[in-house]
Amino acid sequence: MGKKRIITKEGGGPDLSKSANGAGSKKSKKRQVVKGMASISSSYNNTIVTISDRNGETLAWSSSGSIGFKGTRKSTPYAATLVAQNAAEKAKQFGVMEIIVVVRGIGPGREAAIRGLISAGMQVQEIHDETPIAHNGVRPKKARRV
Repeated sequence: MGKKRIITKEGGGPDLSKSANGAGSKKSKKRQVVKGMASISSSYNNTIVTISDRNGETLAWSSSGSIGFKGTRKSTPYAATLVAQNAAEKAKQFGVMEIIVVVRGIGPGREAAIRGLISAGMQVQEIHDETPIAHNGVRPKKARRV
């Protein structure tokens, strides 16, 4: 489909300064955030790092699949380190330097991702472990009738 252009009768050609979707030449300024939150979701198959501000609005994220790892290499501690460094570099563009780390999951990349954030130059203020824990287990198998 592409952009829709408004054609004026005086010029005859398309007017590139205005478009039908309302996008003008106004340049948006990136906001500056000093303190943020890093959420690390570490499963057996993947590691995802999301850096947000204190309100929970996402600034940057990265996963081992988006970096280029495939298959079983996505779940390695080395991949988790690179994921954390990649997300930290993206978040530094917003000015984030101090973070609170929230870890979820029991994958091999938990500690490696925290080390990756520290090596990228972030100052870790707190570390919370919010791994979900089941309290009642799964439903038992039905009774066998003989």
